[in-house]
Amino acid sequence: MKAAVYYETGGPEVFRYEEVPDPPIPDDGLLVRVEAISVEGGDTLHRAGGEIGPTPAIVGYQCAGTVVAVGPACGSFTVGDRVVTVGLDGSHAELRAVPWGFCWKIPPALSTEEAACVPVAFGTANDCLFEYGKLVAGETVLVQAGASGVGIAAIQLAKRAGARVLATASSDSKLERLKELGLDAGINYTETDVAQAVLELTGLRGVEVVIESVGGPGLAQSIECLAYRGRCVSLGDAGRGGPATIDVGGLRPKNLTVSGYFMGAELLLRPGAYEAIGRILEEVAAGSLQVVIDRSFPLDDAEGAHRYIESRQAFGRVLLVP
Repeated sequence: MKAAVYYETGGPEVFRYEEVPDPPIPDDGLLVRVEAISVEGGDTLHRAGGEIGPTPAIVGYQCAGTVVAVGPACGSFTVGDRVVTVGLDGSHAELRAVPWGFCWKIPPALSTEEAACVPVAFGTANDCLFEYGKLVAGETVLVQAGASGVGIAAIQLAKRAGARVLATASSDSKLERLKELGLDAGINYTETDVAQAVLELTGLRGVEVVIESVGGPGLAQSIECLAYRGRCVSLGDAGRGGPATIDVGGLRPKNLTVSGYFMGAELLLRPGAYEAIGRILEEVAAGSLQVVIDRSFPLDDAEGAHRYIESRQAFGRVLLVP
């Protein structure tokens, strides 16, 4: 098979498009011919400086396609099924092998391209808002990086749950587009101090929940935005600002909570996380939730796709197509 590979971490230019061996099929898994790859923020971070195992390395959390072979204990999947898959790596390729517990059948009314964008973004947003953020109707949530895949999912899910939704983005044009998805008020973080703007928008009260994907110094800023007994859920480090340090003593005066989130652990240890993604796929197919795809690149231009994401121009998902 062909794949976008790399031999050392670094900028998008480290990618090479090469022939590599087909992945082995696990007994409890399936082999998928990849038709659409959603490039996640974590993919760019892993390529840039993540731990690298045997080379050539193939990065990538999420992709969708058609099952071409199954292991003897792969569950209810069969050859010919359209599926979307997640994993720690391996999506930037023509073929992907994964355990069945990290795959979902694509509803007939949903395109493969749209399905490729759902589990990581919507599954993460759903868990961060409701499982960890405990968001309820009438509360206010701040979604950092609102134009990202997780951000767009979180805005829709929070609005549907009856919350007031604030979000940050790098331009006024992105914030305007987010209003069509349920955004109540936007903050251009390139021009405005986010914490100050949040306090102004909430009458100095702050927000009950922050969905925090910026990391680094942005995490401390997000905590500043919280109201009494507020909950901040940290899911990533898209800001590339280095590790964040939290003064636990600073959380006590307002009885604040900060939680870390990693979707892989939820899928392994909490069956409800897997089931929720199945329901969300059906909701996207029915049109009650919307996937936003910015643009597609051919797999042999993984460098261009990653470079475009890192330019912060994207609104929604960026796809690679083998």
